[in-house]
Amino acid sequence: MRLSPKKIRILSLLAQGFTDKEISQKLQISTRTIQTHISSIVLSLNARNRVNAVALYMHKNPEAKLL
Repeated sequence: MRLSPKKIRILSLLAQGFTDKEISQKLQISTRTIQTHISSIVLSLNARNRVNAVALYMHKNPEAKLL
């Protein structure tokens, strides 16, 4: 599953340890929108949670640079 550039950016910020609120401030969108994007990412990657989503994405896309 390919993720949009915005979702990859959110995943990158998650990988760096930012909270939903911090991500929303950085991207200037609501915290609820960030949570919706994260839920979509988790579902798209068939992950158990946000941490597992980061790990799965990196495993499936070893060339990706999230950090």
